[in-house]
Amino acid sequence: MFWRSVVGKLWFTILLLVSFVLFILTVLLLEFFENYHVFQAEQELMQSAKKISTIVEEHEDRELAQSIAEQVIDPSSRVVIAFDQDDYWESDRFNDSIPNVPVKWIFHHELLSQVLTQRESIKQEEVVPTTNTNIMIVGHPLQRDGGAVYVYQSLKFVEKTTSQTTKIILLGAGIAIILTTIFAFFLSTRITAPLRKMREGAFELARGEFNTKVPILTHDEIGELAMAFNRMGRQLKFHINALNQEKEQLSGILRSMADGVITLNRNGNMLVTNPPAEQFIEAWHYENYGYSQGKELPEELQKMLQEVISLEKEVMTELNIQGRSWVVIMTPLYDRSFVRGAVAVLRDMTEERRLDKLRKDFIANVSHELRTPISMLQGYSEAIVDDVAESPEDKNELAQIIYDESLRMGRLVNELLDLARMEAGHIQLNQESVYIPDFVERITKKFQGMADQHDVNLSLNIADNVESTLMDPDRIEQVLTNLIDNGIRHTESNGDVSVSIESLEEYIQFAVTDFGAGIAEEDLPFVFERFYKGDKSRKREEGKSGTGLGLAIAKNIVEAHKGIISVHSKVDEGTTFMFKIPKYSER
Repeated sequence: MFWRSVVGKLWFTILLLVSFVLFILTVLLLEFFENYHVFQAEQELMQSAKKISTIVEEHEDRELAQSIAEQVIDPSSRVVIAFDQDDYWESDRFNDSIPNVPVKWIFHHELLSQVLTQRESIKQEEVVPTTNTNIMIVGHPLQRDGGAVYVYQSLKFVEKTTSQTTKIILLGAGIAIILTTIFAFFLSTRITAPLRKMREGAFELARGEFNTKVPILTHDEIGELAMAFNRMGRQLKFHINALNQEKEQLSGILRSMADGVITLNRNGNMLVTNPPAEQFIEAWHYENYGYSQGKELPEELQKMLQEVISLEKEVMTELNIQGRSWVVIMTPLYDRSFVRGAVAVLRDMTEERRLDKLRKDFIANVSHELRTPISMLQGYSEAIVDDVAESPEDKNELAQIIYDESLRMGRLVNELLDLARMEAGHIQLNQESVYIPDFVERITKKFQGMADQHDVNLSLNIADNVESTLMDPDRIEQVLTNLIDNGIRHTESNGDVSVSIESLEEYIQFAVTDFGAGIAEEDLPFVFERFYKGDKSRKREEGKSGTGLGLAIAKNIVEAHKGIISVHSKVDEGTTFMFKIPKYSER
């Protein structure tokens, strides 16, 4: 609204101040001019009375003196020359507004009669009793004849003059107020124009337009204020940019952190989170409520927050959410000496726990695999030392068993070393161009005797478009040897094992299929792990024993060739191991 604006307030203040001053001045001027006009009227009447008294005293002829007095008197006045109550003269009335004052009233008036008795001049404002008209009357004594000259006039003439003066004063005051209004509005508008510009600039700054500048129109305090406003805008832009940079830097650091970070206030409201923390919260809500859109703090973290606030120390716990292990460390945040909240760091320890479990499983598996051959070596060697085997044939049989077990132990150790080197990334490929049909045919011929021994039909199928490719023949042979050996050993008598080779658009695909016992569905994801023997049918039996490392080694060799290995199986129907290597593998 206008009255709430600076222009309205400044305009109203100036107008009110000037109006007050003009009002006081008008009252004083009216009082002054009214008194002045009364005083002037008294002076004029007194002068007239003195002139007439002089004329009367200088001329002995009364008629001549009266005639001269009529010429001297002001038409708005009337003269009474009184010698006594019966001897007096009155001038004619030239104006109807001049009242007729009885001479007897003058002689009987307490003050006016003093002119005759005490011979003193007198001035008086009175009301004529017969007409109730206000008059001003003056009296001046005649020194020679003992009479007095009275001159009077109606106060209406004074009031008329005063009224004209009042109109002029009021007109001047009105003009002054109008001019003051225009001037005050112009002045307030001129003063507040830069302020309005600064208000608009402030709104622009509030909307984020920090390049806004206020024009400097004057060089007074308002101009200095505009300069200070522009300087403030530049400083604000600088500090906002610095804050945004720090915020972006902090946000970038939080986003790039592998650990989750949650900043909390005392009420448990999450102030800052990063993607790993959001994933943890979504997983917690999905596990507890079946949906992942919740934003409230998990109950476990809420309890930790209360403990941190009450104890004012770091609290740590470990949570298992959706199959993943999280370690949560919560530390108090201080506002000077007051705990204003806490920061929680969530570290996903799933991989560490898995590696720790793998380490323990590896030790257990190696111990298990080495225990049997060591026990057999120890038992059969003791039999030889104790001469339990008396005949040379028995001793040769025991020695052969000891030799086979030592070879098995050596093979286990070598496979462990190869697998360790591969997983450490130290595998070295000696790649060369190999003609696939001849290469695979040579390998299958090597297993033909083993297949005949187990009454297994081993077949080879090579597509016509299969030609040469770049690979390490020794390593690929190691893969095929392991897969064909597994297929023959786990296929029943009169079963079939087939090796298929075909050329795809970018890969050479190898497939080894057996029609044996198959692998259970829950064991399929783990067949390429070390020492994994989930299939209950693949226990240590004659001709079916193994270290459990072959498939793990095969996977590392295929991946070293930038290839892919997979398995498909159904229980009691058979298993197919398939791997693909690029036609032109990079060194």
